[in-house]
Parts: sequence; C-alpha cells; structure tokens
Amino acid sequence: MTERDLTAMTKRHLTIPHLIVNSPFAEPSTYWQYESVGWTFSQEPGRRPAGYIVATPGSNHREDPGKFIELELVNRIRPLVKAWRENGYPGATGISRRLLEHWHDREQRDRRFFFCQLEAIETLIWLSEAAERDRLGIEVPGDGGPFPRWCTKLATGTGKTIVMAMVVAWQVLNKVADRKDERYSKHMLVVAPGLTVKNRLAVLVPDAPGNYYDEFQIIPPGLQDQLRQGRVLVHNWHKLDWDTAEQIAKRKSVDKRGALSDEAWVRGVLGEMATARDLIVINDEAHHAWRVPAESKLAGVAKADIDEATKWVGALDRIHRARGVRRGFDFSATPFAPSGKKTAEEALFGWIVSDFGLNDAIEAGLVKTPRVVVRDDGKRSKDYKSRFYHLYNDPDVKDDLNRQAEPHAPLPNLVVNAYDLLGKDWLETRNAWREQGHATPPVMITVANRVETAERIERAFLRGSIHIEELCEAERLLRIDSKVLQQAESVDEPVSLVPAATADDDEADESDADSETKPVRKETKLQQAERIRREINTVGQAGQPGEQLQNVISVGMLSEGWDAKTVTHIMGLRAFSSQLLCEQVVGRGLRRTSYEVDPESGLFRAEYVNIFGVPFTFLPHEEKSDTPPPPPPPVRPVQALPEREAEFGISWPNIVRIEHVFSTRLSLDWPRVRPLELQADDVVLQAELAAMLSGRPDLKRVSEIDLEEMARRFRPQTQIFEAARDIFDQAKERWRGSKTQLLTQVIRLVEQFVASDKLKLNPASVANDETRRRLVLFIKSGTIVQHLWDAIRSDNAEQLIPIFDTQQPIRSTSDMRTWYTSRPCESTRHSHINIATFDSRWEATEAYQLDRKLAPLVQAWVKNEHLGFEVHYVFRGVVRKYRPDFLIRLTNGTTLILEVKGQKTEESEAKRAALDEWVRAVNAYGEFGHWANDVSFNTADLPEVLRKHSE
Repeated sequence: MTERDLTAMTKRHLTIPHLIVNSPFAEPSTYWQYESVGWTFSQEPGRRPAGYIVATPGSNHREDPGKFIELELVNRIRPLVKAWRENGYPGATGISRRLLEHWHDREQRDRRFFFCQLEAIETLIWLSEAAERDRLGIEVPGDGGPFPRWCTKLATGTGKTIVMAMVVAWQVLNKVADRKDERYSKHMLVVAPGLTVKNRLAVLVPDAPGNYYDEFQIIPPGLQDQLRQGRVLVHNWHKLDWDTAEQIAKRKSVDKRGALSDEAWVRGVLGEMATARDLIVINDEAHHAWRVPAESKLAGVAKADIDEATKWVGALDRIHRARGVRRGFDFSATPFAPSGKKTAEEALFGWIVSDFGLNDAIEAGLVKTPRVVVRDDGKRSKDYKSRFYHLYNDPDVKDDLNRQAEPHAPLPNLVVNAYDLLGKDWLETRNAWREQGHATPPVMITVANRVETAERIERAFLRGSIHIEELCEAERLLRIDSKVLQQAESVDEPVSLVPAATADDDEADESDADSETKPVRKETKLQQAERIRREINTVGQAGQPGEQLQNVISVGMLSEGWDAKTVTHIMGLRAFSSQLLCEQVVGRGLRRTSYEVDPESGLFRAEYVNIFGVPFTFLPHEEKSDTPPPPPPPVRPVQALPEREAEFGISWPNIVRIEHVFSTRLSLDWPRVRPLELQADDVVLQAELAAMLSGRPDLKRVSEIDLEEMARRFRPQTQIFEAARDIFDQAKERWRGSKTQLLTQVIRLVEQFVASDKLKLNPASVANDETRRRLVLFIKSGTIVQHLWDAIRSDNAEQLIPIFDTQQPIRSTSDMRTWYTSRPCESTRHSHINIATFDSRWEATEAYQLDRKLAPLVQAWVKNEHLGFEVHYVFRGVVRKYRPDFLIRLTNGTTLILEVKGQKTEESEAKRAALDEWVRAVNAYGEFGHWANDVSFNTADLPEVLRKHSE
C-alpha cells in the first residue's frame, strides 16, 4: 500500500459514504474509526482490534467517544492463529487438517464459508491441537465451574450455526479416528435458550432433514459414515430443569418421592444418550448461561434471568458429576453477564477466544447497512441531533413511557410524530416492493421498554392514532407478550390450536374485546403462545403463518434468538447505554436477503435498514434518512415441483469413484497423454536463519539451509522407483496378474514419461539445470504420480466398476433442497425444477431451446445446479470436481449429459475424459439405462447434437 493510498484511506468524513469496505471471504483489511474531535470518521488500514465500547457515564452522546474495553486475549490469539494457518496447521491431526483444507477449498461447495466462520473454527482447533510452544502465554480463564469453557463471539447474521456444525464434525470425526484421544468426544449436547432457537438447531443432527453437513458440504467425501457414529442431542434449557427437595416438600401431593439423584435425572435428560460419557456441550445464545456471582444481590437483573442462568449452568454441573463434560463451547453475539457488583453493570465473558463483532459484520456486508436519522427540521436535542436519534431519552418521552399508564393512554406527541415519519418511509418501501412483485411486505419492528408501553403502542395503531393506515391493519400486526411466550417455551412439542367454538371459556384469553382493538381469538393462553411463536418465527416466509406480518411490537423477545430477513425499519423506545443493547436490538433486523457478490467490487451489495431511536454513537452507520431502503433483489425459490416428478424427474447413479480392472500388459497412447507443466519458481531452495537479540535478528551471524546440496544426493532412478511405487500401490488391488510384472511395467512407463516432452518445467531454464530439475521433480512427485496414474487408468482399463455411495446410491432431481436466487432465471415447462438460472446469455438460449423449441427430441431436462451431480477429474495432478451444465432425457430414453463450452482448453479436455469414463462405467453396469455425453460449442449446434444421440 502506497503512502498516497494511506493518506486517502485516513481522510476524515463527516458522514460515512459507504460502510461495506471488506470482503466477507477475507480477513478485514480496513475499518471505520470515529473521531470525537471534529465528529468525523476515518477509514483506517488494518483490522479493528477486538473489544467493545460503552458510554462514558454522564457524558454528552454527541461528543462522547465512549470507553473502549479491549478483548486482550482475542487480540493476542488472532496473529498466532493466522501464522498457524499460513504455516499449514502444524500439529493438527490428520482429520483436522483434512477438514480445514476441505473448508478452505472453494471447489468443494456451492457456497463459500465466510472468513469469520473459518477463523472461529480455526481458533478452537488451534487451542486444542497446536504445539504447546505455539500457545505459550495463552491461558483461557474459566467461569469458576468444574469443566472448561471456550466462547466464540460472532455477530448475528454471520452464520454461527455453521460453525457449530463444524465443531460437531471436528469432534466426532477425530474421536472416531482415535478413540483414545481425550480431547474429543462422539457425544454432543446442544443447549438452546428456547424453542425458537432449538428448532433452528435441528440442522446439527447429522441424519435430520436439511442438516447443515449436507446443506453446506461440511464433511469431505467419504467421511459421512464416520460422522453418523456420533450422537447430537438438542435440548431447550427448560428440559434441564428439575425439582429441588424444598420444592417437592412444599407440594400438596400424595406423591412423597424425593428429588431425583444426579444419575436418575441425567438418564431422563439424556434419553438415548443416557450411557454416554465425557460429553461436549455446545451452548447457543450462551449469554443466558452464566454463574451467579457470590454477591447474590444483582442490581437491575430480573429474577427470571437469574433463575434461567442458575438452572442452565447448574444442570450442566449435574451432567458433569454424573457423566463428565469434556468442554463447553459457547456461542453468542453478545456474551455479557452481570459483573456481580452492586450495579447493573455487565461484563463480557472472560473466556472469549475469538471475536467478529457487529462492526466487523457491517463493514464486511454480512448484515444490512443501518441508516439512522440525524437531522430534521424540528427542535434539536441538547446534543444538536434530531430528537428521533435517541427518542427514549427525550425529556418529553422518557418520563411518560415509564409511568403507570393504561393501554388507552395516548402516546407522547414526539413518538406519534416519529411513527408517522418512519411509517411513511415504510409505506414507500412497501409500494416499491409491490412494484417489484414481492409477495411479502417489508416489516417494521418496535422494541419497547416495558409491556405497558407495548400495549399503548398497539392500541395507538389499532385506533388509527398513528396515521399510516396500512400499518394499522389488525391482521398484520403482532404484539409479543413475553409472559405468554414463556408458556410456549416451556413445552417441547407444538401445540395444536383448538377451534374457537370448542375452546374452554374458563381458560380463554382475557384480552379486551373492544371493537376498535384487535379481534380476540378464543384460545387458551398456551394455544395463544404457540400461535404467536409460529407467527413470529415465520415472519416474511412465503406460505407460513407469519408471511403477511408487517408490524411487530415487543419488549424482550426481540433481544433473544429472533430475526427476519424482511425487516427494513426499526423503532427503538428504550434506554441505550452500551454497545450490547444496540447490538441486541438492531441485530434483530440486520439479516440479509441476498448473499450474492457484486462481480465488479467483489463485495456484497448494500441492503439497508432505517432506524429511529437507537443511538449509533458506538456503531458505524450511514447517516441517511431521506430515501427508503431499496427493495431486495428479486429472489425466487428454486424448487422441485412434486406434481412434475413422474413426468420430468431425472435420476442418476451416485458414484463416489470408479475402480479399474486392468489388462495384464500396460501401455500408454503417447499422443493422447496430456502434458504436465510444473512451476519450478514456487519451489524454495534456500533459506537463512539468524539468532534473535532483543527481538531483532542478528544478520551478522546467519546460517543457511541449501537444498541444492541435498539434491546432488538424489539419484534419478530413486525418484522413478518411488513414483512407480506410489502408482503400484493404487493399481495392485485390481491387477489380475503378477505383482512383480505390474511393478516392472509401471517403472517403465514412469521412466518414459519423465524423459518425454510430456513433462515440462517452467521456466524452461530449469530444464537445463540438472540439479534444480531433479529437486523440483522430487518435491512435486505427488503431482506427477496423480497425473500419470490418471493416464494409465484411462488407457489400460479392461473393466470399469462404479462404486456407489452406500447411504444414497441413487440421486434424483427430487432430492434437491429448495434454494433462492436473484440471478437471471426463467420458468420451465419440461423440467422437474420450476426455474432455471443462467450464468450467460448463451446458457439462457440453450435452456429455452431445450424447454420449448426442441421439445420433440427432449422428454425432460434440468440445469445441473444444486443437484449434487458431479464427476471427479484430475488436472495438473490435482483431483477436482466437474459439474456439467445440463442433464437431458431424450425421447428415445437416452440420458444425455451436456456441457456448454465456447472453446477447447486443456482443462476442459480433462473434464470430458473423466466424463467419458463415467458414462462408459454406467453403461457397462447396465442398471441405469443408456447414457451419453457431448459438448455444445455454440447455440446453433444444439439441435444437431440432440439428433445425433436420438438416433
């Protein structure tokens, strides 16, 4: 980076022109810094230090830079994990290294993992597996309990559930590989704070429909069976509750049985995992799970929160006593707990080991860009900002919202004014979305300070006291009563709603039946709670109970475990004194609708949420309020239509590899053998070491490591023999003749290949330096082996034997999970999948021809995207995955695999050779009909290609 770049980067801005400055897939390289002097922002180079900011007591918000509290442990761990990654994960187990390489491999999955997800799992593995000398000085403090805990801090919307799935895979696969290794366990207990979160975490169970291991391709091919040897139990924390001896004694019951022992209680809680020992515990939304300090008087902490924390952590202690808990992995966006002081102060967990906070997530575009109101044409507040900026703190509002008021009491004028303004902006957004064809409306959420305030706000909307008629529609408005929701969270199974005519009047809800308020449903409180939970969990989801909700009013529920992609406007009507509170409230509305990268910038496109009442003094934001959030890009569900399956469904053999039975005489068709080019300039031949004095290298005393001297001891015949040995090991299982004869022939082919012009070194000058050439060939022998083995298999196989996936030997279009796209696409007529997406106009043209123009030749077709149909091929010694463009079932019964290519390349030829072999193996097997493959080099040749295979 040049000095000019640095000067430009640190330029001061009165407002932030654009918040998204980092790629979601790379380590952050710049961040926005607030300067209290001059009230400006500067874009700083490097990565934002881990930490959080709280308001300075008694300060003026406008001038207050806040108090930065550093996460010192995280800032010391970050560079160590980065160095470990760059050095190839020294000390990691074979399984862990395989997982890490798989997670970083872009070709292994349709969706790349975010940097924050990879760093989070890398940190946990580093703490467990890196050499002790690499972790020198790193001590993670405990929580005062009997088993260790590590906390991963990830902002809402950054994908922490995927990291949990990575933890499960890492733990289970390592334990299966080495049952004696006490760092790992096959038994995982996942604890959630409520049913809302628990239901989402079902994706962590390996055999569950829609599990993340399949959905995000977390497991490398071939390890699925090992993963299924693990057990994952997901519980709502309420399931961990128990009755104490004191509680039982107070009951008026003839049942005089005492409190359950740890053993009996654990058997009931763990169920099918009752005999498991040495569990791993994963706590989601772990800020609920904290140990009550010795100072039991916690100012400002609700008794319900203390009871929940006590039961949660106490239950884990009981499990530890009875079965043993290896380690607890905590996940939370806001892992704060009461400090134990005689104040309402909260502190971050001391055992946080990695952090990717809301600031980082906003700047990487992983969440929506928040926009706040900072100016208006009315009277300003004391700090010269708009009174809507921190609405609750306005003198005309704060006292009014804290008084004991009836639901019919009018709201302060300033609050009504704020709702009218934000509501008008919401209405413009709704109209824009409708013009774009969106079936679900944008959503406004309100976070109020107390239940009484929420009731007053609901009444104001339903009576029309807020003047945006569309927001006052009763059937699209939902007020969340936290007391009712607690009843729903205490049960584990959904409650079926009883029809209104049969509801028990004695148990009916006692809501006001005023004709001007929301109509009363005759349902029990438990039924009401279940209905509300279903509605709030499905806000903005097509075809679900919450699809048409557009106005949500709540107190506490929106601070825990809920978010919806369609939230575009937030009204904050409560106190905000820390980053924690801003994050919890605003985080409910920051979930993105699209995760497609702008091809020009390489960054996510901005999506916006407009905010009143949440003071973003300590969080970056764009200060704009004059335009509504733009509609999200048109997103369409891509799904298999059940009614089309019988006519247009396509199935294929799910082949994991192809084994070869060889002829007894090996040969190579040399003109057909693809050349192999090896880059010699990326091979390091020399290195220098210097002693460190006072943290600096002593360059006067340098020792040298020189591989050229070692290379002179490498005999060419040794290199040839070792390469032949590696090929022999792969071929011998299917060799029907003498093993000695096989090895002799392989040695001959290796000698011929190494001496031929099929093996090239770049730059060419290396070929004339025998020592360097020999060294490069030794270091890159694995690439040579893979390349030559692929050629030998292709030319000498007498029989191809497909090996099928044991869990799913046949796949079909009906297996495709619904996914969503904003890319160019068209509806289909003759495909099992409802729409086809396109990467180019050429693909779009060919898809149109397959679906309509060439229907006499085509019985069914599908674009091969998210289907899981892929063929392994070898290119430049590396095994890769090839996903052809189309699967087409012709009217004569042939299934044609079609690739759309503009020109022939070396890699495309390698792909086609692998596909040729796949087709030959399937046709020889004879159980899947006749298959063929071909390439279309332009749109004009498609009819002829189809006719050729229809004959």
